[in-house]
Amino acid sequence: MNPIQLFDPASSTYTYLLFDAGTREALIIDPVDEQLERDLGVLRVYGLRLVLAVETHAHADHVTSAGLLVEHTGARTAAPEGCGIRTAALQLRDGAELHFGRERIRALHTPGHTAGSMCYLWESGGLRHVFTGDTLLINGCGRTDFQSGDAAALYRSITEKLFTLPEDTLVWPGHDYQGRENSSIGAEKRGNARLAGKLEEFTTLMQELQLPRPRRIDEAVPANQQSGLRHDAGGASLQTVRPAEGYAGNIPPQLAWQWVQEGVGVIIDVRTDAEREWVGFVPDAVGLAWKQWPGMQLNPDFDTALRAAVPLGKKALMLCRSGVRSIAAAKRATELGLEAYNILEGFEGDPDEHAQRGRKGGWRFHGLPWRQG
Repeated sequence: MNPIQLFDPASSTYTYLLFDAGTREALIIDPVDEQLERDLGVLRVYGLRLVLAVETHAHADHVTSAGLLVEHTGARTAAPEGCGIRTAALQLRDGAELHFGRERIRALHTPGHTAGSMCYLWESGGLRHVFTGDTLLINGCGRTDFQSGDAAALYRSITEKLFTLPEDTLVWPGHDYQGRENSSIGAEKRGNARLAGKLEEFTTLMQELQLPRPRRIDEAVPANQQSGLRHDAGGASLQTVRPAEGYAGNIPPQLAWQWVQEGVGVIIDVRTDAEREWVGFVPDAVGLAWKQWPGMQLNPDFDTALRAAVPLGKKALMLCRSGVRSIAAAKRATELGLEAYNILEGFEGDPDEHAQRGRKGGWRFHGLPWRQG
């Protein structure tokens, strides 16, 4: 089974939709923001449930729709660890595997176009596919003259990693400007004009390309490092502290996660032990119940444990089910002399019209890291 290949004419970008025929779980690679409605429509037509939105790198020629897809579908975002896409729920290293139903893809770190660039290998139905992003194109390769590009690294990634794959592996590139849809490893090894020379010749060639600067680079790269949620397109609220009375402020989950990654904040999960065990938890968050069963009594050890959990100079980021207990906890932390914030929407978000949580917001809904069990 081949992937569903979709095309954005404005940037000549290929987006790929892969799915498991049994479970109907799907994964999308390199989605484009201007094609959001198209992609949602394809998911509906095929009856698919999107579980992962994956990037090959932080793009310079278009803005990703990964963050928007998360909001529409509840999927999770995944991106190469070295690309600075801090909002991605899954930070991928070489060899990492992503599962959708009974299918899986494997990440191949292929630096050169950018330092963090990755390709993805998919073996399904007796066929082998590699999604090469901007690393390997049909009869070409990605440029290396900006955004941590390195011609020597790109040459090695292609010749020493991609070209070691079986020759019948189908190559699905991130772009093509001549209407070509795919190639193969064998065809590229034998006929890719840009890679035919030795390393020194290739490096000189890449230095002399004199390509124009990508038209949207100043807009696209910062936006793509936030999963496509832009300040100029409604994304500003995702990085904004909202004023509050009695504590430092209310913050969206995305900003809380950014502060954790930057090492300036500590998430304090004030739900009960049972909630964290049965509903799910945030990795590395400190579990410190505000109230506890039986009787949902105030935790007498809260103050002492909180002081021990939040080092001097760091922010205390309070998380509960939907943002009620965390407000009380943030106020108490402030009284204890800490810089405390409430994480809006909580872990599960507010209930919908059917009294079900997890569909209107919350940490999980936005595709941020969490685990269960």
